[in-house]
Amino acid sequence: MKIYNTLTRKKEEFMPVVEGQVSMYICGPTVYNYIHVGNARPMVIFDTLRRFFMYRGYNVKYISNFTDIDDRIINRANEENTTFNDISERYIKALMEDAKGLNIYEEKTIHPKATEFIQPMIEFIEALIEKGAAYNVDGNVYFNIDSAKDYGKLSKKNIEDLMSGARIEVSEEKNNPMDFALWKKAKEGEPYWESPWGNGRPGWHIECSVMSRTLLGDTIDIHAGGEDLQFPHHENEIAQSETLTEKPFANYWMHNGMLNVENQKMSKSLGNFFTVKEIAEEFDLEILRFFLLSAHYRSPMNFTREIMHQMENALERLYNGKKNLEYLLENAEDRELNKEENNLQDTVEKFKKEFIESMEDDLNTADAIASLFELVKFSNSNLNEKSSKKLVQISYDLLLELSNVLGILNKKDEILEDEILNLIEKRTMARKNKDFKLADEIRDMLKEKGIVLEDAQEGVKWKRI
Repeated sequence: MKIYNTLTRKKEEFMPVVEGQVSMYICGPTVYNYIHVGNARPMVIFDTLRRFFMYRGYNVKYISNFTDIDDRIINRANEENTTFNDISERYIKALMEDAKGLNIYEEKTIHPKATEFIQPMIEFIEALIEKGAAYNVDGNVYFNIDSAKDYGKLSKKNIEDLMSGARIEVSEEKNNPMDFALWKKAKEGEPYWESPWGNGRPGWHIECSVMSRTLLGDTIDIHAGGEDLQFPHHENEIAQSETLTEKPFANYWMHNGMLNVENQKMSKSLGNFFTVKEIAEEFDLEILRFFLLSAHYRSPMNFTREIMHQMENALERLYNGKKNLEYLLENAEDRELNKEENNLQDTVEKFKKEFIESMEDDLNTADAIASLFELVKFSNSNLNEKSSKKLVQISYDLLLELSNVLGILNKKDEILEDEILNLIEKRTMARKNKDFKLADEIRDMLKEKGIVLEDAQEGVKWKRI
């Protein structure tokens, strides 16, 4: 598999630290509000990468953290006259509900909280101070940027340019304007933890370095997140981690492109700010997942209701293909493949090969989805009630296999009430007996019950309205 490494700005062959295993750390949200559609993109993208690694036989250890202490969380707690824990737990619970709707593979996800790793953070900072890479100023501890090698190598920012653009206030206590906080002295009324430098709390960048190192080791395979995290967050993680361990922090850095809404940057002031919960009121979140996979992860995307309706229709075509195959599994001929069908089986295998090649080319989910549509198109055109059930089964199994890698087509058909099933059967018999008046009456009855019938070549299909 080839991955575009932000660090080197080129595609590289993926070689894990430990053969057969993959360690992934995905920067998660600060839990002070409901997640928005932009937050959902890295969640879906890197969950899909994890699924593909697992599909290819890797044992994946997958970390997605929660930043549960932060100025925004504290401010929200003060506004609502509650605790920071109450705020963070409320929005973690909400995020997990959204993740379920997006079909994120939560069973295999580890969600560390920053506040669970305070002591390892203190020890990490102490070690940096001992190396002369950090310093304490009246309870605030800063990382000494001059101690870092190759600072700016991820974001490709020149440190001299950053220095010349930095503004230093009169009260600035840092030795260098580029130095960043590892530990923040507690302000009046703020939550705090005891430390060798007095009461305070960790800075943002130290959290991910420590959680990653504690749970995955000094050097991990993949560190990922939105491209807006390249600088300063990921750059500072590299600086402090590699200064301490003198080892590469991550071998591959992956960043997804940004998501605009109605061709503009998402902003509450513009009225184009959508949370995942708000989207779920209008669309099934499987459609949102499908949308987020419909373009290459490094490309920018534009979210609109019109595009979401297009995605809804496209996803329905895949579901219809799945239903057609399910119908044929019940009605196709139970026999061995003939010569022509053996050739058709080779075509089915070609779709699998193309899917895997797309996914191995820097997670090209757009082309992988195209392979699913080709498989469905092939099935609709070449399989019918006279086909071998074995070929139908092969096509159906492959559709489920590949769609599961993408985390889609996982909805199961609802079981109709016996009364409705009986009415459908009764209408079918009426049509066979050329009693079209009765057949039409039954169709109208079903429509009143919210069931619409469609007479297709492969049989009667239905859907709820």
